[in-house]
Amino acid sequence: MTTTQKPKVLFLCTGNSCRSQMAEGWAHHLKGDRIEAYSAGIETHGLNPSAVKVMAEAGVDISGHRSKLASDFGDLVFDYVVTVCGHAHETCPLFPGGAKVVHVGFPDPPKLAAEVTDPEAKLDCYRRVRDEIRVFVESLPESLYR
Repeated sequence: MTTTQKPKVLFLCTGNSCRSQMAEGWAHHLKGDRIEAYSAGIETHGLNPSAVKVMAEAGVDISGHRSKLASDFGDLVFDYVVTVCGHAHETCPLFPGGAKVVHVGFPDPPKLAAEVTDPEAKLDCYRRVRDEIRVFVESLPESLYR
């Protein structure tokens, strides 16, 4: 990567349905001029509708995203791979080009919401994680260089 190129950052999660999608959405929204953001999963679980909803509440539209595998990017060389869940970090595939893997784990919103019965309280679980991810993305790309 030259100093004139934006770093390519892949946000990786288990199913690319929620946390990694939120991170990619925030990165495009807040840091699109500083980083080139992507998201993928170890598996594909489809886009989580509650994640789409809470991101829209914050002014970020991820409704056009789709659940992807890391292999869907072919020969694209990433500078950084940010694992946003423990499972993805433990099973992170190797990436060509020597991408630096950085782990920043976030709670799993569906798991947090599983025991909650009130629909609004369920969404609050997603909002909490959405906001935590935003704080992390606001620190990019500088926090990746450490």
